Amino acid sequence: MANIKQSLKRHKQSEKARMRNKAVRTRVKNSIKEVRSAVQAKNKEQAQTALQRANSVLDRAASKGVIHRRKATRRISRLSQRVNAME
Repeated sequence: MANIKQSLKRHKQSEKARMRNKAVRTRVKNSIKEVRSAVQAKNKEQAQTALQRANSVLDRAASKGVIHRRKATRRISRLSQRVNAME
């Protein structure tokens, strides 16, 4: 453990950020899982509403820097493809 005051503060800050980022990543994973399960159950309207929620969660995570913006866009695109393929 650090002894210098600045290092202690930095450690506390990074720990708070880690917990915040962990919560956001969990929310992202759960929203993606929700879309995939709706697609697997062949429930189109539920999949579309879950996709809208997942889009906003992914965009928010990207804007906060938790995940890269291109990764968020790629995931949105792939989920949209799965939902659109349902007929």
